[in-house]
Amino acid sequence: MNEKKSKGKPPPPPKMSPYVFTILLLGFGLWCFWDGWLNPDPDMAEYALFNQVLSAVLIPWGIWDFFNVKKKYKNK
Repeated sequence: MNEKKSKGKPPPPPKMSPYVFTILLLGFGLWCFWDGWLNPDPDMAEYALFNQVLSAVLIPWGIWDFFNVKKKYKNK
């Protein structure tokens, strides 16, 4: 039954969503935000500045990337 399908071209590989990188940026940014600003654990205080700076970089980058991808795929 499926002989016709198997003799032709193989099916194309599944496409990855263009928002994967955006989701990763926002996810890591929110995690760093939690760890840097809201985490009450005193053992994590030595890493707070790193997480604060990283959240200030990753969250705006993720938002910028979201609108960039949205604009790119809207124009297609």
